[in-house]
Amino acid sequence: MHPETTIRPHSHFSFGWKELWHYRELLYFFTWKEIKVRYKQAFLGVTWTLLQPVSMMLVFVLVLSKGLNIPTGTIPAPLYYLAGLLVWNLFNHAVTNASQSMVANASIIKKIYFPRLVIPISSVLTATFDYLISCAAFLVILVYYKVSGAYSAPFWKVILALGWAWLITVLIAFSIGTLLSAINVKYRDVRYVLPFLIQSIFFITPIMYDSSMFRHSWASGLLQLNPLSHAISGLRVALGQEVTFADPVHSFYLLGNLIVLYLIAIFVFRRTESYFADIV
Repeated sequence: MHPETTIRPHSHFSFGWKELWHYRELLYFFTWKEIKVRYKQAFLGVTWTLLQPVSMMLVFVLVLSKGLNIPTGTIPAPLYYLAGLLVWNLFNHAVTNASQSMVANASIIKKIYFPRLVIPISSVLTATFDYLISCAAFLVILVYYKVSGAYSAPFWKVILALGWAWLITVLIAFSIGTLLSAINVKYRDVRYVLPFLIQSIFFITPIMYDSSMFRHSWASGLLQLNPLSHAISGLRVALGQEVTFADPVHSFYLLGNLIVLYLIAIFVFRRTESYFADIV
């Protein structure tokens, strides 16, 4: 007769990173499974990941740059808009998938025990896979402009900026996605609120514009509260644009917002994960 093991939730608050490291192979499995399911039986495969940001970039160039004659400074319009779309698509896919991840994996949650945080993390890593593919298209366009002699930007600086933008975006996407995934287990209203939330964040994120276009300083100040603004601005700075997000106060805003969002997300998730298997 095999002894029974009872798994109980922690009696105290814990981030659980040690347990996550122990289950790192399961995290790899979940991530790879999501990637395969996403592109399974898709005729164009991962090409869809390239088509989405590139097609939107072409729309922005034709409508905003050519049609409305909105300036993009010293940065070529395709690079300017694609920089914003790279960050936005990473955030959008990570938050959307992570927020629905607990419900989507209800069957396995009810059968076995594993750190539930593995599921939203795998959704964020899947979005990272798409981000890397999109970055390849971005770098190809960058090389084209450099070779043609129409533009010059330090290549290594752009690479570092892409990594910095990824780090900021992943942290905020993980926090929001994890928080929504925990709430979604009990309240299925999240699927109705999420499209409105994503659309609202899209318009307060400088994808089609930057802070220099605001006439009032308070509007630029509000933009600084959005961590995605810093991710996009950092990438555009590497491309040669001058922005106002450079002093230590703005860095403090960024760090403070990321920490607060992360702590709230982990606290809510840890407090609610004990009943996930019962009501998911």
